[in-house]
Amino acid sequence: MKKDVRWKIVFIVAVIILSVFLFYPPKDKILLGLDLRGGMHLVLQVITDDAIDSETDMEILRLQERLKKKNIKVGTIVKAENEIGEFIIRDYGSINERDLRNLLDNEFKEWEHSRSGNDMKVNLKSNVVFYLRDQAVRQAMQTLRNRVDELGLSEIPIQRQGTGERIIVELPGIENPDRVKNILKTTAMLEWKLVYAGPAPTEEALLEPTGGKAPENQEVLEGDKARGNEGYYLVSKIAAVTGGDLRSARRTVDEWNAPAISFTLNPDAGRRFERFTGDNIGKPLCIILDNKVQEVANIKDQIPASSGGIIHGSYSVEDAEDLALVLRAGALPAEIKYLEERTIGPSLGADSVRKGLSSIILALILVLIFMVFYYKVSGINSVIALTMNILILMGALAYFKANLTLPGIAGIILTIGMAVDANVLVFERIREELSTGKSVLSSISTGFKRAFRTILDANMTTIIAAIFLFQFGTGPIRGFAVTLIIGITASMFTAVFVSRTIFDVYFSKRKKREKLSI
Repeated sequence: MKKDVRWKIVFIVAVIILSVFLFYPPKDKILLGLDLRGGMHLVLQVITDDAIDSETDMEILRLQERLKKKNIKVGTIVKAENEIGEFIIRDYGSINERDLRNLLDNEFKEWEHSRSGNDMKVNLKSNVVFYLRDQAVRQAMQTLRNRVDELGLSEIPIQRQGTGERIIVELPGIENPDRVKNILKTTAMLEWKLVYAGPAPTEEALLEPTGGKAPENQEVLEGDKARGNEGYYLVSKIAAVTGGDLRSARRTVDEWNAPAISFTLNPDAGRRFERFTGDNIGKPLCIILDNKVQEVANIKDQIPASSGGIIHGSYSVEDAEDLALVLRAGALPAEIKYLEERTIGPSLGADSVRKGLSSIILALILVLIFMVFYYKVSGINSVIALTMNILILMGALAYFKANLTLPGIAGIILTIGMAVDANVLVFERIREELSTGKSVLSSISTGFKRAFRTILDANMTTIIAAIFLFQFGTGPIRGFAVTLIIGITASMFTAVFVSRTIFDVYFSKRKKREKLSI
């Protein structure tokens, strides 16, 4: 046996051992998709207006700081009532107009401004609005991924539906779906805002001193009754610090040994909060979680940038742990709404697995019978190559932690057909060469060389199509694309390299090489 043939055999055996090692035992190594394992399919929508609204708050605070530093006098800065990404500068005075415009042009380049009577209207540019909406969806996907990872649910499919504001989440085999749904949906938007009035038993009583309407730049929020905080509060529309500024959060206990959540701010937010508390000593400040007032306390002194805080409330241990989890994983940039919820029972999933495996085995047996019947002894070559193709495919699925879905099983069956097709192309080329009177070894060599280009072209076009399916398809389509890409790539290796090596080994042990059963 030639030395190069020995190395080929060693390499093939190593690939087989590695593939088996990667996917065995398959029950533990192969991740089943939602349609095979059972679970929940969720379609969520990101309310991207919230992200733009939050960005507007931050820019108003930054503008107020810059105006104070440059000593530019204005009246008030308020958010527009019915317009997203817009605020109004009141009573800035003609003497300050030039300095104000220069400040906006030089340091707020993502905003457009125009005069409206004695006010100046400032709004986000359209391309920036589009960017913020897109980033809100991307950040929401990453936040959801962080949360499911914190729960220990690895490899949960989370993907965007097209280029819109919808996100698809698949939760196969979860034990406590309601808890997971609650954790995913919780915005966990923490805000620190000044309190102007409250608590009041009703909203009407709260707004009575102001004529039944909240003043500009103020809004009414309700206390979180579940946390023992009843009543209504009149608070600032603009948040001093938000949950996006958190550096860490964890469950702890308060001075009464009750579950609570401790947190720390990142350095930039800490400095901003230090300036804010220094400017508002003696005023009440509230902590707001998802538009519910959690607690209120007076600012007694300037709070250092390095300080953290504790969120109190009537939390259970699990509630405190879950809230700390979502805060630690990051606040969602915007509210999320459930548009669709579909449940697949585990019995249906088990039935799908049985039928899928049966279809794979049946397809494999029928193809192998045909190849042995039609190509005689040479058909055994394709049987070995095809078996190895399945081993490599399963090993790759386990290595990349790809979810095997019902369409993925269809992709495996299609891969079996395409892998055999490559062998058929090679064998037919060899037959053509033998019919011209060439020797067996020459016919094999020429057959593989001439068939390789055809195999490469056909498989590459299919792989490119599968890549597009993976990029733009949803969960089941992506599962089909994954198995197809891996299977076709493996088939090019087995149909060309492995099959050729089998022929080399077969004829290296035979003295007479005049005949080939094909």
